[in-house]
Amino acid sequence: MSSSGLSGEDQKELQSFLEGEQAKARVQSSIQNFTSMCWDKCITGGISTSFRRGEEECLSNCVERFLDTSIFLVNKLEQQRTQAAPPGL
Repeated sequence: MSSSGLSGEDQKELQSFLEGEQAKARVQSSIQNFTSMCWDKCITGGISTSFRRGEEECLSNCVERFLDTSIFLVNKLEQQRTQAAPPGL
């Protein structure tokens, strides 16, 4: 047992949990930023019960570009991580 009172396995589990929570927070932050960005870019009038002409398409395109870019970046980072990992891991 370490001075924190947790076994090595418990420390690893806690670290893994914390990393997962931090990843979730980063995703939520990204979603909030992208939502704000797309809204500001696409919604040109005041708030109403429906979107104006072109606003819905603009939002859809903005979301699709964001998702495509995010998927591309995740795949690229995963490739880099895999290439950088020592053999056997």
